[in-house]
Amino acid sequence: MTTNGHFEKLDPARLRLDFPILSRKIHGKPLVYLDNAATTQKPMSVIMSMTAYYERTNANVHRGVHTLSQEATGLMEDSRKKVANFIGAGDPATVIFTRNATESINLVAYAWARKNLKPGDEILLTEMEHHSNIVPWQLAAQATGAKLRYIPVTGWDGFLDLSKLPDLLTPKTKLLAVTHVSNVLGTLNPVEELARKAHAVGAKVLIDGAQSAPHLPVDVENLGADFFVFSAHKMLGPTGLGVLWASRDLLESMDPFLGGGDMISQVWPDHSTWNELPYKFEAGTPNITGAIAFGVAIDYLTALDMDRVRAHEIELTSYALKALRARFPKIVLHGPSDPAQRGGVVSFEVPGVHPHDVGTILDREGVAIRAGHHCCQVLMKKMGVAGTARASFYIYNTKEEVDEFVKALEQVEKVFKPVTA
Repeated sequence: MTTNGHFEKLDPARLRLDFPILSRKIHGKPLVYLDNAATTQKPMSVIMSMTAYYERTNANVHRGVHTLSQEATGLMEDSRKKVANFIGAGDPATVIFTRNATESINLVAYAWARKNLKPGDEILLTEMEHHSNIVPWQLAAQATGAKLRYIPVTGWDGFLDLSKLPDLLTPKTKLLAVTHVSNVLGTLNPVEELARKAHAVGAKVLIDGAQSAPHLPVDVENLGADFFVFSAHKMLGPTGLGVLWASRDLLESMDPFLGGGDMISQVWPDHSTWNELPYKFEAGTPNITGAIAFGVAIDYLTALDMDRVRAHEIELTSYALKALRARFPKIVLHGPSDPAQRGGVVSFEVPGVHPHDVGTILDREGVAIRAGHHCCQVLMKKMGVAGTARASFYIYNTKEEVDEFVKALEQVEKVFKPVTA
């Protein structure tokens, strides 16, 4: 993947040929899809893998001795191995398939937190967390008597105020739950450092990797994670499939999250025993199609090389930030100014214009962005705004699309000139 010691750049123009939806026109204009932090588009290989399963291999897994069931089981378990390798997990049995990253966090909140927390214990979060990494801990705290605390954000520059850690991270802290990359600010948090400090006081560490696993190399053991969660649909895979990785000793110590078929070993009228990992946490018929298709998505990203993916997004984000600052001096850009300290997310405000109005006008120009609070109302309340507009990039986005995005923003300026002038 390298030439003279340097990574070869991705060729997004060629990659775009793999994504049928990118040939669409919206309101008569070519689609510029910049809502990748919400979900990514799917390559034809992923789409075809889902069709192929239903056409040739459709059967339930783990329960049948017939050929179709054995084939389906083999395909699903091959995907589990691919996911384990992708995130640096040595043991595929520690990869649990869930519905999404949200369910993965809820699984930990129910199966680990409610068993291990007690009154007086503390859960440490950050002010930039997605609701998925706040609400489950609120429920767990209410159920156990534990207390929630938050690492503050320094401001719209997007950094965590680590000077507060000595007061926040104490022997009372039993869990640190932190996003690896902010879905609003783009901030790439120092999770390795945070994990070391959390472990030093005896706390477990959950890392929300929903915005990192799709965009940069991840090694869960090097990160210091005890729990790591992410979703397939944000990394070329289908919706309805997420992953929880955790160390084997933690998973063995946890009670099941859901009861039913396939997660049991033996069932008696008054009690049951549990299946081995990972099936202990995968009750009922799983999302077989999603798991198989996710393996194909992992193959696609592995072939690209995640270092190249990361380099492409840094280049594109840098280009976008410079273009926006140059064309719109009054635009408010949020997050770290250094693209190397952030993911491919650019949140912004057009002064005097509601984010939903920005998103609506851009849609008329064929440009898809996100507008709103981005499931981060704690952060929005801290910063005193209702929401922001957000453009987010991925492997198939180009500098030409950034130019189209900037050009579309000129329409916002024209419509709201009396306000922004």
